[in-house]
Amino acid sequence: MKSIVIGAHLRREDVEPLADAVPAGALFLSTLPVAEQQALGDRELLLRVADVRARLLDRATFIAIRYGLTITSEADAAAKTAAHAARWKTTLEANAGRVEMTLKVAAASPRPRPNRHDFTSGAAYLKALHDATQASNVDPSFREAIERTLVPKSVQHRWSHRDEKSIELALLIARDDVDPVRAAGEALRATGVAFLLSGPWPLEVFADADHE
Repeated sequence: MKSIVIGAHLRREDVEPLADAVPAGALFLSTLPVAEQQALGDRELLLRVADVRARLLDRATFIAIRYGLTITSEADAAAKTAAHAARWKTTLEANAGRVEMTLKVAAASPRPRPNRHDFTSGAAYLKALHDATQASNVDPSFREAIERTLVPKSVQHRWSHRDEKSIELALLIARDDVDPVRAAGEALRATGVAFLLSGPWPLEVFADADHE
């Protein structure tokens, strides 16, 4: 039987009995068994994984694995994570007690998405799409408010352009600062700018030890 992988953890006890703990080098992968006939996009499975994921994060910090990775054995788990295991272990050791939160905000002056039919080559279209995405920005006064209120509560932060219409701020924070970050987010609503502050989440944006 195959299993779907949820995350990478330092200790077996961070996983069991909420999920199966599969050794993968110096780490343990949290997994759930999946029947052969069950599609990975099945709603029941998605909800079950989301529920277990949240309860695992309540227990300890872990690195989120992109949804869809499946394994069939310990050897398969080790082989599929070998290229990342050492880096993940370092990251987890350095970030024990930390989680991620994200703030997504609409771009202040989004550039229209380019029309694929206006370009003679795929490369030119992709460049135009990239340029349109990178051109989006946050209202300067709102960004200043974020930098003054949310950013100081984070260990690290990173702005990223998700698409031409929105921008996302990822925050790496101590677990004890989740409520203060939420309170700061509520205070930001007085600016009148629409945004979505979500989390806490497992490590994902900051899952690379090089970002430490």
